[in-house]
Amino acid sequence: MTYRIGNASGFYGDRFSAVREMLTGGPLDVLTGDYLAELTMLILGRDRMKDANRGYAKTFLRQMEENLGLAREKGVKIVANAGGLNPAGLADALRELAAKLGLDVKIAHVEGDDLVARADELNLGKPLTANAYLGAWGIVECLNAGADVVVTGRVTDASVIVGPAAAHYGWARDDYDALAGAVAAGHVIECGAQATGGNYAFFTEHSLGVPGFPIAEIEADGSSVITKHPGTGGVVNAGTVTAQLLYEITGARYAGPDVTTRFDTLSLAEDGPDRVRISGVRGEAPPPTLKVALNTLGGFRNETTFVLTGLDIDAKAALVREQLEAALKDRPPADVKWTLARTDHADADTEQTASALLHVAVKDADPKVAGRAFTGAAVELALASYPGFHVTAPPSDASPYGVYTAAYVDAGQVPHVAVLPDGMRVDIAPSSSTLDLSEVDEPALPEPLDHGPVRRVPLGTIAGARSGDKGGNANLGVWVRSEEAWRWLVHRLTVAEFKLLLPETADLPVTRYLLPNLRAMNFVVEGILGEGVASQARFDPQAKAFGEWLRSREIDVPEVLL
Repeated sequence: MTYRIGNASGFYGDRFSAVREMLTGGPLDVLTGDYLAELTMLILGRDRMKDANRGYAKTFLRQMEENLGLAREKGVKIVANAGGLNPAGLADALRELAAKLGLDVKIAHVEGDDLVARADELNLGKPLTANAYLGAWGIVECLNAGADVVVTGRVTDASVIVGPAAAHYGWARDDYDALAGAVAAGHVIECGAQATGGNYAFFTEHSLGVPGFPIAEIEADGSSVITKHPGTGGVVNAGTVTAQLLYEITGARYAGPDVTTRFDTLSLAEDGPDRVRISGVRGEAPPPTLKVALNTLGGFRNETTFVLTGLDIDAKAALVREQLEAALKDRPPADVKWTLARTDHADADTEQTASALLHVAVKDADPKVAGRAFTGAAVELALASYPGFHVTAPPSDASPYGVYTAAYVDAGQVPHVAVLPDGMRVDIAPSSSTLDLSEVDEPALPEPLDHGPVRRVPLGTIAGARSGDKGGNANLGVWVRSEEAWRWLVHRLTVAEFKLLLPETADLPVTRYLLPNLRAMNFVVEGILGEGVASQARFDPQAKAFGEWLRSREIDVPEVLL
């Protein structure tokens, strides 16, 4: 018998109805949810500043109000990281909810990840939030004590899947291959519908509709089948699973607090309609340190977008820039970034397609400087600047922005506590066996494809991609769907070629990692996102469409592959 673990949330704000859809759509043993991201922790930190009793994902509590009785009736356990910065508070709120609904539900939580009170001691600076990525064993302890619902703070995204599987099968702390298999399955389903056709490069090949949420059928050895409830929208195939496996990783070793998963060892095989098997995953001892996500308040930001229409776009942009900088010369913002998006077309048949957008974003420690002093100066140019002057939004006040950084602390310095349904507190020891993280040797390259004529087409004609953020870095995974295409891609899409195709990366450190089992490679571009998503340093601040930009770039592709 396999153990069926479903997912109903890939981020704080995901489809509210997914919990009920997953509980009513077919059999499940466990329903999980991932509510936390780098930006979410900042949002929850600001919530906690306003009210110390807040700091958890309120959406989850509302979902449980509608569905806790249904889950209990169906015997489905719930495991979610919705506790955010206050898992104890969420557990208390859930107990109050269960009493109100007349339900006998055993609720537990995991805590210890919040290090903000010890930031000075641990040399973490003075962050607004500081959360270590805990592993799965606190969840295991709670489930083994009979918990029906387990809520956590900042555990790794995959841990909400690994924990239930480890508890069910009784895995030991050093069952690294089984744990690694569950990490791979968890990494695929933790982002919800991204595993079932959402954000998928080849979406035009399938009927997407409203995609169902994913399920991992995990077996005793850690291998799994990724699927979804029958009759739901979307698709599960080798491509959708490959795309998610590549999402926001670096190289072949994917480090976690319980196991380092070797993504270069896994194999995928289609196992029927909407079923993909993941097998062969190998695991190694985890590193001795835990990653800590730090969020600090960086200052205040604001922005204005000028619309430039018709002729002389460059001259119009130069004029308004000169005028605004002159208006702000007595106290200019500390950071000013101008971006001209040439969305205009010559001889356009609509005004919108005749227009370009000149965007200016500012940051400063003083909210007054980044606030109305900036946007007011921009709007005051309305009757004194380029012909056709207008902006896309009225003047606004500055808003605070965050800065994300990652730190690493010895795992032994981070408490990991399972608070069981009866209130007993159980300390979870860190892994007794660790292995410093290192890169794997680059695999031998296959023979180059012996091809004839080429045709200049977008790279996305034959290659898929998925991209995302890790702090200030962008991750961009690229894969192809045949061995012949891989033999061409691995020799053609070098770091040098990547930088030519994406000129924004030309002066930045770029590293390429190869994953031949997936016919895939992952590029990590350091620093392109500045200080992380909360700082809004770049258009597409989470690099979500970075891969689609690469796919749109034209390159000479062998005709034999087209």
